[in-house]
Amino acid sequence: MERRWLKSYPAGVRWDIPAKPAPAWRHLEDAAERWPDRPAIEFYGRRLGYADLRALVARAAAGLHRLGVRPGQRIGLYLPNCPQYVIAFYGALEAGAVVVNFSPLDAESTLAHKIEDSDTDILVTVDHAALFPKAESLLAKTRLRTLIVGGLADFAAVPIPAQCEVPRDAAHLRFLDLLDNDGRFEPCAVDDPATHIAVLQYTGGTTGAPKGAALTHGNISMAAAQCVETTQGLAPSMLPGEERVLVVLPLFHIYAELVMFIGLSLGAELVLQPKFDPVAVSQDIAAKRITVMFGVPTMFFALAQHARANAVDLSSLKHCGSGGAPLPVEVIEPFRQLTGVLITDGWGMSETTAAGTFTPRHGVVKPGSCGLPLPRVEMKVVDLADPQRELAVGEHGEICIRAPNVMRGYWKNATASAEALTPDGYFRTGDAGYVDGDGYVFIIERCKDMLLCGGFNVYPRIIEEAIYAHPDVAEVSVIGIDDPYRGQSPKAFVKLKEGAAPLALEALQAFLADRLGKHEMVKALELRAELPKTPVGKLSKKELYEEERQRARYTARPLQ
Repeated sequence: MERRWLKSYPAGVRWDIPAKPAPAWRHLEDAAERWPDRPAIEFYGRRLGYADLRALVARAAAGLHRLGVRPGQRIGLYLPNCPQYVIAFYGALEAGAVVVNFSPLDAESTLAHKIEDSDTDILVTVDHAALFPKAESLLAKTRLRTLIVGGLADFAAVPIPAQCEVPRDAAHLRFLDLLDNDGRFEPCAVDDPATHIAVLQYTGGTTGAPKGAALTHGNISMAAAQCVETTQGLAPSMLPGEERVLVVLPLFHIYAELVMFIGLSLGAELVLQPKFDPVAVSQDIAAKRITVMFGVPTMFFALAQHARANAVDLSSLKHCGSGGAPLPVEVIEPFRQLTGVLITDGWGMSETTAAGTFTPRHGVVKPGSCGLPLPRVEMKVVDLADPQRELAVGEHGEICIRAPNVMRGYWKNATASAEALTPDGYFRTGDAGYVDGDGYVFIIERCKDMLLCGGFNVYPRIIEEAIYAHPDVAEVSVIGIDDPYRGQSPKAFVKLKEGAAPLALEALQAFLADRLGKHEMVKALELRAELPKTPVGKLSKKELYEEERQRARYTARPLQ
């Protein structure tokens, strides 16, 4: 295979880094040895150094072992961004367990499915009103047998009162009691990191029930190594042992987990924020001199708006990375004008441990591209109708990836695994796009989201990019709606900027007339005060599709 992207690699970044899968906790151990006194975590004013964090992880592993946890057992994490997440994550892995992430924003039925599907018996959570009552309900209704419950005040420098009373019985264990031991524990052996499962990361379940991507220790250690290698290609560089990384993406999401892996590998201080709020985030950046932030486009848009309106000092930032959703130019430029920082785009999935592509800070930056394949990543594009046929440069098809960060398969789902993983080791991503002559990757749309309008393939992302050019548009999602003549037609859901006048469909169509082809033109428009988003903050379309299905079902009812 021709690796066209190599000619575009920045100086100092190797594509052929050593392929040495390791236990997933190794980067934390190495950082604790190298920077024992360096702050590893900051949470509500309290700092934990790397040596302290390493000791707490050992105590968590020992506590889980005393609780009866043995290699291969699943430990669920149902937590916001807090020190307990980091401690429990690495403690579970050192105890030989498999971490299962649970989203605090999931419906109870979805959580129950994940518990039963993953065979999770122990769940770590906190005494917060948004989590504990649901965890209690799941304890009564599912296979769960133990809740390990922490308090947000356990590792904070400010008082944070408990919101729920936790029973004291055999089914409930305090997180601090889990840590009440001498920490003498040797991490369980990982015979083959490339095959030994470390994390079950459930996909969003946009089609059918969520599936658990089985990520190995090797997937995690290599994803961290791949991304750390690309920091050599940044300008200014991310310096080991000197960065402060804002972690506001939810750690139960694979994107934030990768940020955690990268940050700890570099000896950075992880400043944990439980949720995204532009006021709190901008204050943290200014007061704590944050140097690195990873987020999704909607976060950077809101942050720039607030900081500009309130003259917040964001000058400490030197690197910002975006993922999880396409990054519009209309987000990049205002942020660069405000901070001097170019937001770099990247692409990844749960199935690839969030790693896939990166955008170098210097050299060629191509609008609309999510960058170059990461070190050790092979990419090709195949025909949507005939996956056996590889397409030429610039041709649109399904992106496929082969790399040491690609999952082992879907948990207990051999059929889905066989459909997604090819015999020659490629993962079929389900993303439609192309690779240009310089090796830059362009993701156009999810294959299933591509619209067929009058026989033409129409990509909602292209329409969205055109609408984002309108000066009054803050956010937009485009979906396909039924059209008796064309099969499907594009409908735009738009959130306008504050103070903007209402936007009519005819005015939007006139604005788009020289930006889109006739087959791509928006045929319906709906203005919204807010657009639905996923837990990580990226725009979500499944709710809009469901609304349209319900609307079509209602209008199709015969009159009584």
